[in-house]
Amino acid sequence: MGFFLLDYLRHRRDCQFKQHERATRIASLPAVYKSPLAREDRFILDRPIEDLVGAVRDGKTLPLSVLHAYGKMALRAHTRTNCLTEVMIDSAEASLDRLDTKGPLAGIPVSLKDTIVVGGYDTTVGYSSFVGNKTAADGPMVRLLRDAGAVPYVKTNLPITLLSFESTNDVWGRCMNPHNIKYSPGGSTGGEAALLAMGGRIGVGSDVAGSVRVPAHFSGCYSLRCSTGRWPKAGICTSMPGQEGVPSVYSPMARTLGDLTYFTRAVVSMQPWRYDGTVHPLPWRHDVESEFWDSSKKLRVGVLRTDGVVDPSPACARALAIVEASLLNAGHDVADLASPPPDMYEGLRLASMLLNADGCQMFESFRRPGEWNDEGAAQLRRLARLPGPIRWVYYLWVKYVRRDDVWAGLVRNWRAQSAFGNWHLVKEREAYRARWFEWWNAQELDVIISPVNATPAVPHGGMRDAVSSCGYTFLFNLLDYTAGVLPITHVDKTVDKLPAGFDMRKLNGVARGAYKHYDAEQMHGLPVGVQVVGRRLEEEKVLAVMRRIEDALGDKRYQLFELD
Repeated sequence: MGFFLLDYLRHRRDCQFKQHERATRIASLPAVYKSPLAREDRFILDRPIEDLVGAVRDGKTLPLSVLHAYGKMALRAHTRTNCLTEVMIDSAEASLDRLDTKGPLAGIPVSLKDTIVVGGYDTTVGYSSFVGNKTAADGPMVRLLRDAGAVPYVKTNLPITLLSFESTNDVWGRCMNPHNIKYSPGGSTGGEAALLAMGGRIGVGSDVAGSVRVPAHFSGCYSLRCSTGRWPKAGICTSMPGQEGVPSVYSPMARTLGDLTYFTRAVVSMQPWRYDGTVHPLPWRHDVESEFWDSSKKLRVGVLRTDGVVDPSPACARALAIVEASLLNAGHDVADLASPPPDMYEGLRLASMLLNADGCQMFESFRRPGEWNDEGAAQLRRLARLPGPIRWVYYLWVKYVRRDDVWAGLVRNWRAQSAFGNWHLVKEREAYRARWFEWWNAQELDVIISPVNATPAVPHGGMRDAVSSCGYTFLFNLLDYTAGVLPITHVDKTVDKLPAGFDMRKLNGVARGAYKHYDAEQMHGLPVGVQVVGRRLEEEKVLAVMRRIEDALGDKRYQLFELD
């Protein structure tokens, strides 16, 4: 009992220390960062980063002026959403004396998910036990960004465990959606999405089940889930070191599609394989990008309307319909999939088992006694700890009494796997990937478009019920496919209502948890995105098709959050 109390007191002390440190850093910034956004600031914030790089190189815009504008914007975003963790603006100013203005990101402030190692700052990942883990040197990913001329200036909020579409922890507090502070900005890269939606331009997040894509969908920005080996990931901390069943990837996020494309291309042009041995020596393929940018090329697009587990809500189905209609009007070949893909529920079950093959022990091992846990992750841990006989009885009750085959299939073997059991799961994963490979070959598709999630943003605490509603994104982590997200529209309280007679009691347990929080009236104005999926290592193609979609949308394209 004494040990528990001592550890809890350390936890509270470390949380208070980090929050006080953040507040002190903000308070000690020069007055320019607290002044209102001037016309010059807005001009800088509105400029595409490619143009801004050119202005910095030509000496027409000072890097310090750029940092002032972005710093002001970040503090305003933080006031509204609590999106920042480590505020690095003072050291960013000091670094400008060493700035290489020849790089492809010369003078551009870049925000980073809190998991990314920056020299001189903690990388807490939302755990109080990680407080004080700062290193003297930058991690390889940050070294690459600095060599490209970028200026890391803030780190952003996330969920403890990294296994949530919310972004809350005891160390930094709850991050909120800029469109409606009663809702989540997404997770696990939620702070990043909130900042970008409110005026940031480029940032880096990670994705193991949708963690850069769902925040883009929830908050109204752009993201790209790169395939493994395309974007560097050395120099990070994580809640699940050693987890390789569904590898996490680091990937770019941005406020606009043009910035997302330029940022991705710029990082690949830096030959990231020289910084991180896990990156493939694969240069940017300008020929592929040009082929799919070419307005004369007719795209062949498959429409994935449901993951077979949770049908999309009216708002998300409407966003997909908008994209489909725009592509058809532009003359593209857009249709339902000619034959159904391999069972997506099987993909959800397999990915869930692989990701948590340790029985949720690793992410729990870093959590101190009394430390708040994400409600969805806590539910996963409780199920994994059930004694075998009790789990079996629960499975039988769900399957035969509740008659819910979907939830029953997920909980049946939800426990820590032996090495032998984990090898069998990997074998199943490879066979599943092979089935998708052959299926896609038969379809002759350029890309697939699909919902990003069954619903728009969840309200705070909603992951307690919606923790397993992640099939639309999680599947493509399992397959290691490239997938991008672009915002399309906003929830409309009139047209996006559930149909009369909608009965949640008829839904499976996963769908019921997701729809429990769907309320078009309350969600009015929240962003809604669409996912664009290519095959493995097809970043150039996916980004180019995303641009073709925006071109097809024309005047109907998404309106970005306006800075007040």
